[in-house]
Amino acid sequence: MTRRAGPNSGLHTYRRLLGYAMPHWPVFAAAVLAMVVFASTETAFAWMMKPLLDQSFVAKDPDWIRWIPLMLIGLFVVRGVAGFVSSYGMAWVGRTVIYKMRRELFDHLLRLPAAFYDNAASGQLISKLTYNVEQVSQAATNAITIVIRDSLSAAFLIGLMFYHSGTLALIFLICGPFIALVVVRVSKRFRKVSGRIQDSMGDVTHVSQEVIDGHRVVKTFGGEAYERDHFDRVNSNNLRQQLKLTATTATSVPLIQFLAACALAGIIFLATQVGSGIDTAGTFASFLTAMLLLLPPLKRLTTVNAALQKGIAAADSVFELLDAEAEPDTGTRTLERARGAVEYRDVSFRYRSGAEPVLQDISFRAEPGQTVALVGRSGSGKSTLVNLLARFYQPSAGSILLDGIEIDALRLSELRNQIALVSQHVTLFNDTVARNIAYGRLEQCSAREVESAAEAAHALDFIRELPQGFDTLVGENGVLLSGGQRQRLAIARAILKSAPVLILDEATSALDTESEQQVQAGLEALMQGRTTLVIAHRLSTVERADRIMVLDQGRIVETGTHRELLARKGQYAALYRMQFTEAAPDALQAAT
Repeated sequence: MTRRAGPNSGLHTYRRLLGYAMPHWPVFAAAVLAMVVFASTETAFAWMMKPLLDQSFVAKDPDWIRWIPLMLIGLFVVRGVAGFVSSYGMAWVGRTVIYKMRRELFDHLLRLPAAFYDNAASGQLISKLTYNVEQVSQAATNAITIVIRDSLSAAFLIGLMFYHSGTLALIFLICGPFIALVVVRVSKRFRKVSGRIQDSMGDVTHVSQEVIDGHRVVKTFGGEAYERDHFDRVNSNNLRQQLKLTATTATSVPLIQFLAACALAGIIFLATQVGSGIDTAGTFASFLTAMLLLLPPLKRLTTVNAALQKGIAAADSVFELLDAEAEPDTGTRTLERARGAVEYRDVSFRYRSGAEPVLQDISFRAEPGQTVALVGRSGSGKSTLVNLLARFYQPSAGSILLDGIEIDALRLSELRNQIALVSQHVTLFNDTVARNIAYGRLEQCSAREVESAAEAAHALDFIRELPQGFDTLVGENGVLLSGGQRQRLAIARAILKSAPVLILDEATSALDTESEQQVQAGLEALMQGRTTLVIAHRLSTVERADRIMVLDQGRIVETGTHRELLARKGQYAALYRMQFTEAAPDALQAAT
């Protein structure tokens, strides 16, 4: 997911970013109006230097002596109110933009296809959702506030300088083109380095997450030194990129300030010369105050480019993710509850164009209520075959039907509502036991229904022994539970859904023999009246399946019942013999 920015992409990206702020234009307009007032107060303060000196101190005018203090107090009251309105208003708009963008990004992550996650590093995605979006905030709030408010301040102050002396103001502005040249030069550098920083932050997040998630493997296999070196490399790269950005900023800002100082020195010298237009001490003080007040806005305007370019680079990254194609959901048909007839017609699949096919010409039909087992060596395509039924992937050729309807014609939500899945990789959320069983659309289920599902999955006994029973938090991905307990909660979740089509992908793989026997009874009760696709390496769990299909290199090479396949003495018999010859030779002989 590497960005390639074109010459006009920065402007296009910023316009797109501002599009998020347009619905809030009243607040934005009020903040801009407050910025105009705020900027004018600086010019008013500089202008007041002339009557303060000429009328109050030199001429001793009593009216001016009385009004100047009141004007100063009123000026700073107005300035304070305008400053609050502009800062809070822009911050509200900016943070609202970030809220909307982050929500949209998270929603899009939910709709991206499985193939996207196969090729994306989770650390990079998390970095985009957290770090990169915050960088966009700098461009959407602080940067735009500085650009508008300080630009207005500079314009008003320059106008006052021209009012007092056009000659001296022109001399001050002669450094403008040089300053602009420096800004243009460093802009490209800022954006390039900022993009590298965001990528390096993604790498840091990715490596950290891998170590945190796999800390047991790291410790068991002595991977501390490798992971330490790996993290040090990505962390050092982040350090280098950050220092490059700092060096660019540290070089450009003093150069710009030096040019401004040269202009200031020249003006102070020329102000004392004849024909400068400065005829009183008050006029010179007003001109000099305007010029000095002009320097901070100019300084901020030169430094804002760094935040702006970082924000644009971050927005490029975020928009690239938002533009990633979501899961195709062109189906229009609905289905209340399927009977459960599943049919594959000449289905082939490859993960990307030009790659070797994972599945080739798969055709079979499972009648409602039948149990079809898929067996074979690892990598034969069993999990991919059932993933196609849930439309996690799209077949490269052929079609899949549910109750005679092509699954592409069904809405995704309607299709997946007909399917319950128990995978070998159990996913639990850092929530209570009850909420993990009654997850998603199942949240409306009653406590009694949740308890019944847990009982059917033979999970009720261990749940009652937990500190808070069904209200016990299970930890991140169920870390506080054993593997068998996690698996039984996943089975309880599928039982509660009670879908007409059931997919069991190594559903008992994490269970010991005793637990497996307990859960198997629950699974058999669940499978009654439901079409079930079972993937199993333990062939003992599929002996009673209505049909067993043996996959090899993406093709169905054998199909039949357990006894039929053993009698055929083909691949299934070889797999069965491999598992049971040493453990139970008598049972194998009896089965054959």
